[in-house]
Formats: sequence, structure tokens, C-alpha cells
Amino acid sequence: MPHEGNLLQAAVVFLFAAVLTVPLAKRLQLGAVLGYLLAGVLIGPAVLGLIGNPQSVMHISELGVVLLLFIIGLELSPRRLWVMRKAVFGVGLAQVLLTASVIGVLAFYLFGQKLNSAIVLGLGLALSSTAFGLQSLAERKELTSPHGRLAFAILLFQDIAAIPLIAMVPLLAGGNATTTPAEDLNHGLQVLGSIAVVVVGGRYLLRPVFRIVAKSGLPEVSTATALLVVIGTAWLMDEVGISMALGAFLAGLLLADSEYRHELEAQIEPFKGLLLGLFFMSVGMGANISLLFSAPVAVLGLTVLLISLKLPLLYLVGRMAGGLNRVSAVRLGIVLAAGGEFAFVVFKIGRDQGLFDARLYDLQVLTITLSMAVTPLLLLLCARLAKPKVEPVAVPPHLREIDTDTPRVVIAGMGRMGQIVARILRAQKIRFVALDTSVETIELSRSFGGVPVFYGDPMRPEILSAAKVEQAEFFVIATDDPDTNIKTAELVRRLYPHMKIIARARNRQHVHRLVDLGAEAVRETFHSSLEMSRMTLIGLGLSKAQAAARIETFKQHDEQVLEAQRAIYDDAVKVLQTAQEAREELARLFEADQLQEESPKVV
Repeated sequence: MPHEGNLLQAAVVFLFAAVLTVPLAKRLQLGAVLGYLLAGVLIGPAVLGLIGNPQSVMHISELGVVLLLFIIGLELSPRRLWVMRKAVFGVGLAQVLLTASVIGVLAFYLFGQKLNSAIVLGLGLALSSTAFGLQSLAERKELTSPHGRLAFAILLFQDIAAIPLIAMVPLLAGGNATTTPAEDLNHGLQVLGSIAVVVVGGRYLLRPVFRIVAKSGLPEVSTATALLVVIGTAWLMDEVGISMALGAFLAGLLLADSEYRHELEAQIEPFKGLLLGLFFMSVGMGANISLLFSAPVAVLGLTVLLISLKLPLLYLVGRMAGGLNRVSAVRLGIVLAAGGEFAFVVFKIGRDQGLFDARLYDLQVLTITLSMAVTPLLLLLCARLAKPKVEPVAVPPHLREIDTDTPRVVIAGMGRMGQIVARILRAQKIRFVALDTSVETIELSRSFGGVPVFYGDPMRPEILSAAKVEQAEFFVIATDDPDTNIKTAELVRRLYPHMKIIARARNRQHVHRLVDLGAEAVRETFHSSLEMSRMTLIGLGLSKAQAAARIETFKQHDEQVLEAQRAIYDDAVKVLQTAQEAREELARLFEADQLQEESPKVV
């Protein structure tokens, strides 16, 4: 048993390494997973040697994979799977079978692996990293793109396929050949009984338990209950010789339609993130870095081979089964070409079961890690070489045809702010036309009674012409994307120099840029923040008149400071200096107001 001081020291080392390397990796657009792996390599015996025995950490860190699979199970409601069934079970199955077959055949014939080892190698390397892939897509805002949606579906199937694969590895290894038929039958009954306990308990017992815990109103008890369900189910499965991951996945799947699903996910998520990070760090600690120097040709050659095999196969699946264009199919291939976190789990079990020797396992871990490291670089290269074509949105013809009389106002963006502007103009019987690029938003706005809102990108000159902007008096830009607002204001000012533009601004810097374009900028949270401040001051004892006076003083002062900063808004040092001076000036103004209120009235 490690000494308490050693445990504290190890905890400090892990947290310090994660805090240093993970933000750096994300800043370099390499992803958090690679940051954790790098942290593990640095603190492991191969480099700094701060943690001497990586195996002692692996047992705890495996809970990260268990919690990840529970979360995956929670997200796989039968209804959601049914909607995505073609992409998940069609394209996803095709990708796994095709990739696993090609890699397995190569492992068997070219590298001389045994048949069971080749099967595990093929299936393990066919999987991609869910955490790495989804994070890469989210960082590039490509989750809703065609290749992003297909990548999500494939990753979803891979996560489902990983469960039986993890359970299948010991069977492929041969298990214990000395057992009798009676013992095999007894073990099979134990397995079926455990699964039955999980299914029946999840269906009839867990919901009443969570209902009672929720009524207690104690968040720590709710967290403990969620952890008990996951870890208890995993332990039960482990006791009868089934993968802990399978138990956690079953528990999540049974609670996917529960009214407590979101609460459970919120409670488990922080533990999952930390323990999954610990798992990746333990993998990094166990990586045999010396192989990279003693056998660089083997390591780098296997990495190139893995990517050069998976990428064309993913491209083929994306084109043939997914219906993607060439650029989107290439992007799909790059995002999913690297190995995945479940391969670490599968290959570790394979090594423990005798399917692989230690050297082959080390080569696999290094190959997967390097493939992850190469992926962000390939994505950047792809972005430089080919910009993805925007797939046309399926828009009904009646939404595309902009049919309007001479409008006095044109509104770009029918979100929260645009809708309020439209409602007020409509109540005043002022003619206007609104543009938006969300079919759902347009349909919703029209459902309230023929609001003149049409599908159209306000950054396209032909759309502005169709909306008869040249006949309008005001152009209101109300979209929630600052860059879109700036570009729209630039275009409108260039095409219609005399147009009065009122634009939504995110922050002070955004205000300055809009004002430079000749637009009147309205800060989206400024006035609501003033109202909240006024209500707070009244609640703290000021009279309504005093609160209103303070708010008016602040508003006038802030507008003066904003105007003064406009000439220097590109100089961060000067802006900071004026902000400090403004705080001191505002304090003096408030003190003067208070003294004036307290001074006796002269009769």
C-alpha cells in the first residue's frame, strides 16, 4: 500500500502535468487527448521518472473509460438511434468491417500474426478516437457539416462496437482451457443472471431510487448515487468475468430515456473528464519511448501505414455510402484516420491475455499516439489546400422567393433581438422585410401570422437586391455572430452608402469596428445589465430616484469613455490605462452624487 505522502505527491504531479500540457496542446490545436498523452510521457519512467510504477495508476484510471461508456449509453436513446439508423448502422458498420478486414489481412499475411491476434489488431485499429475526433470537429465548427455529421454517426457505431469487442478479446485469446463443461455452464448462468439483475434493476429500481434522492435536495447524495450506479454495475460485471465497460454501458443504456438522464450526465461528467485524462496519462507513462529511438523506422513506418490505410478507406466509405463530395470525404478520412482510445483498452487486454508480446503492444501504443499527433497537422494542411464547399441547404421554394412591397426597414437575423424589433415594427404598422439563414427560425416566425421573413444570406448582394434594400430607410443587423455583423455592415455600406445601419454589438471592441463603418452600434447586454443593476440598487436600500440617478450617471460616463477609447481601441495598453482612469472617475462621480443628496436643502 503506498504511503499517504506518496499518494499526495503523485496527485500533485498528475494535476501539475495536466495543467501545464493540456492547455498548451489545445492552444497549438493538437487536442486535449494528445496533451494528456504528452503529460504521461513526461512524468513517466521514460523521461522524468516522477511516477515510477505506471501500472499502479492504470487500475484507477480505467474508471475513466467506464464512465465514458456510461455517458455514451446515456446518449443512445432508442429514439435517437432509430433516427440515425442508416448512418450509424449502415455507414458505421461498413467502415468498421472494411477497415478491420484490410488491416487484419495485412497483419495475418504480411506481418505473420496468428489469426486471433490479427482479428483483434484489425478491429482495434479500425476504431477512431471519439474524444479526439469530436473535439477536432467542434474546434473547427464542423460538427453540423456533412462530414461532421457522418463522422459523429461512425464514431457512435464504433463506440457501440467497442463494447462487444472488449468482451470478445478474452474469448479470442482462448480463455481458460482447463474448465469443465459444468463450470462453463455455471459461468454462463452467472453472466446471464448478472445481466438480468442490471436490466431489471435499471428498469424498475433505479428510477424510484433517483426520485427519493432528488427529493432529499442534497447534491452530494445525488452525485454519490450516480457514481454508485456506474461503479456498482461495473464491479458486478467484473465479478462474473465480463468487462466493466459493458456493465457501465448497459446501465447508461437503461437510463437513456429516464427523466434523470441530464442530471446523471451532469453529475458524472467532471469525474469522467478527470479519470479519462488520468487514463490517457497512464497510457503515456506506459509508452516505451525508447522504441522511437531504437526502432524509429518500425514506429514511423507503422504510423504512416495506419493513416495511409484508414484514410483512403474512410474516403471510399464517405463517398460511396455517405454521399459526401471529395473535399468532405477527405476531411472525414483525416478526422478518423488516427487510432482511438478504445484501442488502448483492447490492446492492453490482448497483451494481458497473451495475444501480443510486450514489444508489439508498445509499438501499437506509440503508433496510435503518433497518429493522433499527426491528425491536427493534416487538418491544417487540408484547410490550406482546399476550402470545403458549403452544401446547399434544403430550403422550400416559398421561403427563397422574397416577395415584398417597398420596405422601410430591413432586418438581418430573426433571433431574439431581431424578433423583438420585428414585433414592434409590426405593431406600428411599419413595412419591413427580414432575412435569416435558419429554416427552423423562419418557419417559427411565420407560424405567428405571416411575418415577412425569408431565407437569405445578408452577405450576398443579390439577396439584398431582392429584398429591395435600396428602397429602405434603415438596415438593422441583429445576428448573434460578430464577424457576420461586421461583414454585413461592410457590404451594406459599400453598396448603399446613404443607408442608416443599426447593428448589434457583442462588446466594446465590436462597437468601435461597427462605428468605423458608419453604423450605430447597440451593445446586446448593456441595457439589460443597467436594468439589473437598477433593481439591485433598489433592493439594497436606495430609493427609485437615487437608483435611476446612479444608472444615468454610469450610462453617460460609460458612453463618454467609449467615445474616448474609439481613437485608441487598437492599442491594448492605452485602452487599459483609460479603463483604470475611468473607474476612478466613476467613483468620484458617485461620491459627488451622494454628497449632493446628503447636503441640507436651502429654503
